[in-house]
Amino acid sequence: MPARTGEQFLKGLRGPRDVWVDGEKIADVVDHPRLRGAAHALAEVYDLHHRDAVTCLAPDPETGEPIPVSHLIPRSREDLQRRHTALRQVAEYSVGLMGRTPDYMNVTYAGFAGRMDEWGAHGNEAGAERLVAYQKFLRRGDVALTHTIVQPTVDKATGDAPSAGNAHALRKVGDTEHGIVVRGARVLATLAPFADEIAVYPGAPLPQGSDDYALSFCIPIGTPGLKFLCRDSMSAPGNRFDFPLSGRFDEQDAFVIFDDVEVPRDRLFIDRNLATYNTVMTSSWQPNIMQQTMIRAWTKLDFAWGLALRMASSINAVDPETQRMIGEIWTYAEFTRAAIVAAEAEAREWPSGLWTCGVRPLHALRATLPLWFPRVNEILRLIGSHNLLAAPTAAQLADPDLRPLIDRYLPGAKGMAAEERIRVFRLAWDFAGSALASRNEQYERFYLASSARNLARHLQFTDRSRADRLVQRFLDEAHH
Repeated sequence: MPARTGEQFLKGLRGPRDVWVDGEKIADVVDHPRLRGAAHALAEVYDLHHRDAVTCLAPDPETGEPIPVSHLIPRSREDLQRRHTALRQVAEYSVGLMGRTPDYMNVTYAGFAGRMDEWGAHGNEAGAERLVAYQKFLRRGDVALTHTIVQPTVDKATGDAPSAGNAHALRKVGDTEHGIVVRGARVLATLAPFADEIAVYPGAPLPQGSDDYALSFCIPIGTPGLKFLCRDSMSAPGNRFDFPLSGRFDEQDAFVIFDDVEVPRDRLFIDRNLATYNTVMTSSWQPNIMQQTMIRAWTKLDFAWGLALRMASSINAVDPETQRMIGEIWTYAEFTRAAIVAAEAEAREWPSGLWTCGVRPLHALRATLPLWFPRVNEILRLIGSHNLLAAPTAAQLADPDLRPLIDRYLPGAKGMAAEERIRVFRLAWDFAGSALASRNEQYERFYLASSARNLARHLQFTDRSRADRLVQRFLDEAHH
């Protein structure tokens, strides 16, 4: 099957699934008011592939059918550049607000399939073969995939990884004729209501003795016993004047319960193999997937910079402090762009033939972005000040008695029409101050871990040789 259209994507969502939002079990995620906006936004992403087919589609290496570029396993530096262009196109659709458009998992599983040598180590050859077969299914069906890799937090003092006997975390509890049975919970399945399937794979190493928790598999969202408890909806009505972003880009997040779920054996990639589980994410995964995540981050920062410029222009804020804060956002966007360029320039080939970006610039970004994004929101709120809270609605503008008064008393600077000024500040509020904005700030701040933990973790992967050499020179010269 070639790349799906938006209509085909929506049709695939109409099957049975156990999804709960705001205390209600959702019978139809396509048409429900709390989910409709994001469902149709994702359909537009699928249609985007066809509208810009030269950039976003490529022939499947085996069937020749057109598939999204994000499904391809990069085999050269040129493949990475081609993927960059396609990823950027998708990120620009939601200005980086949707962190888990399907290309995220497409890139992830392309990277996994490109490292069969790694997934097949420690006696896991059969699991690796099944994973490669699944990635072919994923790309040929253009499947929308969500994932859940974070363990539930019950007692922080016991650590983030479950030990033997943990009754809350996802684990294997038995075998069947055709597979295994799993029980427990995981978080945080972003995009869950709008996915066709869900993936489970390692998020952090497990301690010795935790073999039952060492699992990786993919199953359909409608699998019996699989339940998705979504957070409070941040989706607003589909009025693009009042809610230009939150009316369509709430991709949702879910707590996932596996209530004695059967996993077919052909969908099982790691089955109680602790050695494989603890190693497959330690080499090529991060430089592969961070190309997608950082292109999205760069897009979001560029949008924030452009929004800050529009806000300042609409009220003629030319004072040095406002200009300095706008420049601060620009530096974040430019540093992110430069790091992506550097990472792609330092691309490398792995023993299996997979190509990924160089990892050092991406590690630095990954540790710093959780500080930058909250600061960007703060800057936008500082520039906007009370103007963010004084932007009339579309209904108020449509009122024949109110409209002349709004035009008279709330115009923009230098002859800007009131409606144009209001559009700018409603967009800024939706990006930096609305309920969706709060969710997105939390998401960016704690993506994988806090900034402090990220810095400590990423330092483990740094090349310190040049830094050590520069210091050692002067220490050597100081000998008497």
